[in-house]
Amino acid sequence: MHVAMIGTGYVGLVSGACFADFGHIVTCIDKDAGKIERLKSGGIPIYEPGLDKLVAQNVQAGRLFFDTDAAEAVKKADAVFIAVGTPSRRGDGHADLSYVHAAAEEVAKLVDGFTVLVTKSTVPVGTGDEIEAIVKRVRPEADVAVVSNPEFLREGAAIEDFKRPDRVVVGTDDDRAREVMRELYRPLYLNETPILFTGRRTSELIKYAANAFLAMKITFINEVADLCEAVGADVQQVARGIGLDNRIGGKFLHAGPGYGGSCFPKDTLALVQTARQYGAPIDLVETTVKVNDERKKAMAQKVIRAVDGQDLSGRTIGVLGLTFKPNTDDMRDAPSLDIVPALQAAGAKVQAFDPEGHEARQMLADVDFKDSPYDVAEGADALVIITEWDQFRALDLDRIKLLMKRPVMVDLRNIYKPDDMKARGFAYTSVGRPGV
Repeated sequence: MHVAMIGTGYVGLVSGACFADFGHIVTCIDKDAGKIERLKSGGIPIYEPGLDKLVAQNVQAGRLFFDTDAAEAVKKADAVFIAVGTPSRRGDGHADLSYVHAAAEEVAKLVDGFTVLVTKSTVPVGTGDEIEAIVKRVRPEADVAVVSNPEFLREGAAIEDFKRPDRVVVGTDDDRAREVMRELYRPLYLNETPILFTGRRTSELIKYAANAFLAMKITFINEVADLCEAVGADVQQVARGIGLDNRIGGKFLHAGPGYGGSCFPKDTLALVQTARQYGAPIDLVETTVKVNDERKKAMAQKVIRAVDGQDLSGRTIGVLGLTFKPNTDDMRDAPSLDIVPALQAAGAKVQAFDPEGHEARQMLADVDFKDSPYDVAEGADALVIITEWDQFRALDLDRIKLLMKRPVMVDLRNIYKPDDMKARGFAYTSVGRPGV
């Protein structure tokens, strides 16, 4: 089948490359000429493990193309996917749909024959109706079925998630559109992937409800971690104990400095605004947003207490990990964006390293960026682990201790064991565990 993918951001590029790998002919389209030229020359604008090889293989096989002009690809397409950004709108938290609306208007002008117009971007309930209205206004005679097909891709594991998903959700009442979507995802039938067909509004809400639930799960275990510290319990054992219950499950029960990234922060805010708009406020999600914001700010105080109480003047703090999670270069709403400035405000000099934190250099001021964890440790009064990159899990701790001015470690991801760190002579602080 022929597919046009509008947008070459995280969702569009990964989805386009994976559809091409399924055997479809895919053209990824973007207004950013520089990005398209980079993709044509083999460059990848985002960091996602395995994506560079996947793109290269499918370009070489003649199944994956890139263009700034949508005309030819849209005319040939059986399905056109809208995969543009929907950031939080300044001032009110609603999703900004301007890019979605613009894409829908452009596609409506170009379609030729029956075409399925698929919303892959994360959009509030009712957006499909708006897109349908735009198509009818711009091109009343166009034979277009508007479909919702939300993405459930984890940064760092997006290719695996696309090719071996827990489920595929498709929102449409159009029989012809169902058949097109079944054919697009036909390779997944070999894995017996459930494909859930629903109404369009239901599909749109499934995406927001899923992300909000996971965000609440993270926030819940973070609050339990605070209680564990107060009563002398171990949050990791608590998480294990409740996660073994099949009704709860162990995923997203890892205590830490709070969630960030491209999805949870904006999607929880958008769901809150949608719920208010329809007169059905979701207090649990509103509280989740508030508690998570407070937690990221509180983590800096945890570091300050571990070092000198309140004043870090003249102190050097080493930071390991700046991206919101490992295996991505995404800095959106990363906990480091709250923690690092707060440490600096307390008087600390901050030196940091992240394997893919290139964007951090533009987003964090007055930070001394280093080339390795050991460079960060040199001369530091404390070492703080914010992001759990694999290379931080097996540090040469004896070397780290020798390099540091003081052997103080604040492990916000609970990578190391308190007893082991104590035996090595570290003053060790982690999250939600006794004696730390």
